[in-house]
Amino acid sequence: MGATYYRAESESGDHVEDPSEDALFMLIDDLNDSDNTFVVIQPDEDPAWFTSVAVLDEGGYEVVRRDSIRGDHEVGTEADIDRIARDLTIWMAARYIPGRPTPRNSNFQNTTQTPV
Repeated sequence: MGATYYRAESESGDHVEDPSEDALFMLIDDLNDSDNTFVVIQPDEDPAWFTSVAVLDEGGYEVVRRDSIRGDHEVGTEADIDRIARDLTIWMAARYIPGRPTPRNSNFQNTTQTPV
């Protein structure tokens, strides 16, 4: 088993270590307007960022994304759980997570030369 980099936890206590897009979908789909109204995702150590999804009274979900390292704070609404899970998965992949290898940019250059 690999290292845990971040954790998703719902108000009801359900949690998933390093949740996949499908796991996020299931956690969000399980939310309701009585006793399981939100899920929070953040790193296990030094939470420099977090995101949360909460049920809205009028339907749909409020999605909050906050990254203190980059100075980002976004709040929006969305009704499509699939879209929320996909967008959060992409957003989290770009966050700094202590202990996780830093993604490197590839400076791939085509070095193939055409014969003269």
